[in-house]
Amino acid sequence: MIDNATQFGAAVASARKALGLTQRELALAINSGERFIVDLEAGKPTAQLGKALAAAKAVGLRLTATGIPQA
Repeated sequence: MIDNATQFGAAVASARKALGLTQRELALAINSGERFIVDLEAGKPTAQLGKALAAAKAVGLRLTATGIPQA
């Protein structure tokens, strides 16, 4: 379970490394700067959500919601 920005960043970094991608390659894949990937993987809590989700998707992480009431 991912509960915070640090855990999310670690998950992205782990998945990226498992794919053999550099931070620069991931940044290029999501049309972002390498600095964003560095900050994201470091758990910077102010990382842009849209880019963070694009990075997660690019390395194959699937996010699911739990505990959300159904309408």
